[in-house]
Amino acid sequence: MTVFNLGSINVDHVYTVPHLPLPGETIAADSYATGLGGKGANQSVAAALGGAATVHIGAIGQDGGWTVQRLQGFGVDTSHIATLNLPTAHAIITVDPQGENAIVLYAGANADQSEARIAAALAGAGPGDSLLLQNETTLQPFAAQLARDKGMRVIYSAAPFSVEAVRAVLPHVSLLVMNRVESEQLAAALGPVDVPETIVTHGADGAVWTVRGGETVTAPAFAVQPVDTTGAGDCFIGSVAAALDAGMDRAGALRYASAAAALQVTRPGAADAMPARADVMAFLADQ
Repeated sequence: MTVFNLGSINVDHVYTVPHLPLPGETIAADSYATGLGGKGANQSVAAALGGAATVHIGAIGQDGGWTVQRLQGFGVDTSHIATLNLPTAHAIITVDPQGENAIVLYAGANADQSEARIAAALAGAGPGDSLLLQNETTLQPFAAQLARDKGMRVIYSAAPFSVEAVRAVLPHVSLLVMNRVESEQLAAALGPVDVPETIVTHGADGAVWTVRGGETVTAPAFAVQPVDTTGAGDCFIGSVAAALDAGMDRAGALRYASAAAALQVTRPGAADAMPARADVMAFLADQ
């Protein structure tokens, strides 16, 4: 079984700051670093480190070769990442002393996906495989329909939130993942949505997994001291995908993903902070 991911690949420019900038304010950063990021890349790294065979589908610019090398170093199959004549996507990230962040994205090559490339990547996929999707690339509805036609599990992260993006993908989604704010925004825009399964994350209050028909599974968050919350939701979702791929039930997958995200926020960075499965299992054994 394989986790495929049509996902963004970003170069993260991370600035630690005394506080998140206010409108019109100029502040000095305490430190600066670059790293691999993007919701897609983060989720692929989390899934691969969680033990899943993971294939990333995406695009970079001529300046982004090092991002592919980093993905490969984490065990991600990068054979379906195209190099285009566009800049690699990037993010400007400010992080305050409490680990909270504010992010500005530039889409770059993420916005130039190809139906032919997606179809080629999923040519051998089928039941038992999963497709991860987020809203930082183009062609999510195409990929979602193709995956469902093949009998794959489609796990859709409704972020960055867009009502129209969600509306287009929903008919093909197996598992819809949102945070509490995104869930409220979706309910306000569309009312109740009919998908087979949903996960709503509540930060420090844990997560709730609801199955069509009424079954509900909950998992508490683990208490940790955060250093940087960038990529925590991506770590959670990629870890859920890896856990399901390994045959865990919903309760086990939620607990594993919650532990992975707890570890991830205690480390600086996004993709570079994702924990390996052995670290997560050791963390769980101590709880």
